[in-house]
Amino acid sequence: MDERIITGEACIAEGADWLVRVEPRFGPVLAATGPWPLRLRPGGYPALVDAIVSQQVSVAAAAAIAARVREAGFHDPAIARLADDDALRACGLSRPKARYVKALAGAGIDFDALDRAPTDEVIARLVAVPGIGVWTAEIYALFSLGRADAFPAGDLALQEAARLLFDLPDRPRDRALRQLAEGWRPWRGVAARALWAYYRVAKDREGTL
Repeated sequence: MDERIITGEACIAEGADWLVRVEPRFGPVLAATGPWPLRLRPGGYPALVDAIVSQQVSVAAAAAIAARVREAGFHDPAIARLADDDALRACGLSRPKARYVKALAGAGIDFDALDRAPTDEVIARLVAVPGIGVWTAEIYALFSLGRADAFPAGDLALQEAARLLFDLPDRPRDRALRQLAEGWRPWRGVAARALWAYYRVAKDREGTL
């Protein structure tokens, strides 16, 4: 695999310098936000369980449910695979999410091999599991695997930040944002961090956060 892997703050700084050169509008973003965050986190089966748990619920609710899932032992795929739906739902999971956790536990993903696979292959392998969509798979590649060019273009905050930064008439949808970001390869993952940081600053200025 010949892809850049983000391992620390120096990688973010290198990507930021490159982006400011190829797209000068990232310069004022960096000045307004300060250094863009690293946000790396552990991967593997538990990370994807937590991603499923967090879908369409508040941050607080996700944290509470994730804690119960972990305490029940369902971060171990062998335990989750044998659990019945009632045991999973007792942790606060909806019926579909209980099914998704069991599907993930039974998917037989070799996470060590996944770590070494090209990003496109990572995405394809993960979205084959019920309950894991493209956005979740791309977020996993970006923050758990450190892929420097992973870019979750379906993220609404990224889309809105791009609209504001580039003064677009409408919020760009997934395909349009991917087209806009083509020129940011191989550092689209750093550009995503920039846009998220800019979104927070812009919304704070508007008084909506």
